[in-house]
Amino acid sequence: MASIYVEDSENLEKAIKRFKRMVEKEGIIREYKKREYYEKPSTILNRKNKTLQRKLMKKTHKSHDKSSY
Repeated sequence: MASIYVEDSENLEKAIKRFKRMVEKEGIIREYKKREYYEKPSTILNRKNKTLQRKLMKKTHKSHDKSSY
């Protein structure tokens, strides 16, 4: 859980920016958006498989480009 301590002499805008950076670093917003709606396990699996296939295609495409030179 993200929490910051604000000193009396610290600027409020600076504290808010520090908090936003911490939340972004921990991935809280991303996790919230991912869990906002229920997703079936099969849908999660399909998305992971598509991502993996995309990575593999990109990797093989890059290796073919290098060998053609």
